[in-house]
Amino acid sequence: MGTEGFFKRRSLKADDTRRTRAAELTLRESLFPICLVTVLFFLWGFSYGLLDTLNKHFQNVLHIDRARSSGLQAAYFGAYPLASIGHAAWILRHYGYRAVFIWGLCLYALGALLAIAALKARSFGGFCACIFIIGNGLGSLETAANPFITGMFPVRPALCGPPRFSEIRINISQAFNGVGTVIAPVLGSYVFFNFSDEHALDNVQWIYLAIAVFVLLLATAFYFADIPEITDADMEFQARETHADADEEKPFRKQYKLFHAAFAQFCYTGAQVAIASFFINYATGTRPDTDSALGAKFFAGAQASFAIGRFAGVGIMKYVRPRWVFLAFLTSCIIFLGPSITQGGNVGISMLYVVLFFESICFPTIVALGMRGLGRHSKRGSGYIVAGVVGGACVPPLTGVAGDAHGDGLAMVVPMMFFVAAWTYALCVNFAPSYVKVLDSFGDTDIGLHGHQEDLEGAASGFGSTEKAAEEHVVNGDPVKGETTTVARPQ
Repeated sequence: MGTEGFFKRRSLKADDTRRTRAAELTLRESLFPICLVTVLFFLWGFSYGLLDTLNKHFQNVLHIDRARSSGLQAAYFGAYPLASIGHAAWILRHYGYRAVFIWGLCLYALGALLAIAALKARSFGGFCACIFIIGNGLGSLETAANPFITGMFPVRPALCGPPRFSEIRINISQAFNGVGTVIAPVLGSYVFFNFSDEHALDNVQWIYLAIAVFVLLLATAFYFADIPEITDADMEFQARETHADADEEKPFRKQYKLFHAAFAQFCYTGAQVAIASFFINYATGTRPDTDSALGAKFFAGAQASFAIGRFAGVGIMKYVRPRWVFLAFLTSCIIFLGPSITQGGNVGISMLYVVLFFESICFPTIVALGMRGLGRHSKRGSGYIVAGVVGGACVPPLTGVAGDAHGDGLAMVVPMMFFVAAWTYALCVNFAPSYVKVLDSFGDTDIGLHGHQEDLEGAASGFGSTEKAAEEHVVNGDPVKGETTTVARPQ
């Protein structure tokens, strides 16, 4: 009975038709799951930063041009739609968040282990295939982690805390993504460019072995951890409580604000990845006496600027509505990218530093804003917003072609165009009444600020010390004691 009960309690299957108390977790109760999931943000930040550094490394070692080297980004980000609206979305809707976390980590580990064989064979195509598997793993993690942190993007905006703080929560978690993107190029500058090609490839193999071991240990931790599950019924509850004029009763195909957010994510992510992918090329191509190792250090500094921007953006969001901060930051990206097109050298690199600072909050804020008002469509809708990341597979090759033909400076015209396209969403969330009403309804709600009606006292001691109360509320998707509210499954 003990063993059977243990594995039953660890079941990855969540009942989506039952309402749990996870939708009403207070800030203290949500700290443990937020911290555990935040580790995932660091993981894919490190993977992303490592990929951008490998981009330049493979150009040197395998003697390929910029356009072909962007195949790494195409494989990595091209996998996201397959995960976010395919296998990961199916697992999320039919099992739950913990199942997707474990699935994504296992795919990540598999891709990392296979990458070692591809590196030994010096096969760029084989390595791209491994990166595609890793992209599927990370796409799965993002499909679950972003809505988990924001508070279930929709109406129940905060699986992990009060709805009004959803943008702040996801930007704090994503700040650790920025930390990962700083560490990776610094590491790359020492292990890729300061050794012979053969020795450098050996170093890369050890890095991917370490990644595989770490993520498998993390997957084990997720299996044994008590992670609250959010159900469609929970999301519907928050939708009602916020009194938002949302579109959840409309069929999924009519969720126009969601599709606009996904379009913005496509354009923004494409521009961000294009700039990061060719930053080292830009530094070595426009600044005299700059080799790849120094370029990687410059890139690490730019990623540090990106991480600082995340924390600065969070501080500003405490006093200014996130939608206004998003508009100001994305507008600044467009303004400061302009000089990097014509100047180059120290001036151009400095402008790219500023651009990365202002890029910082854009991706997570699009996620948080786009998820609001979806209600029962939340899990399905999150996949579409994450699928917008495929822009990172489409825009870098265009930028690479432009760089090969016209130089690194003029190549920045391509991401500029996509920033402008994403800007249309920033304008709508601030000036279109149908967008503003839904967003501000969630920003003004008090859900989660005062605890549960029955166990406010228990919440005061934190998530870890209220394990007993948590078990009464929800155990891996089991219904709350005394509450059996059901909702129709989304079709």
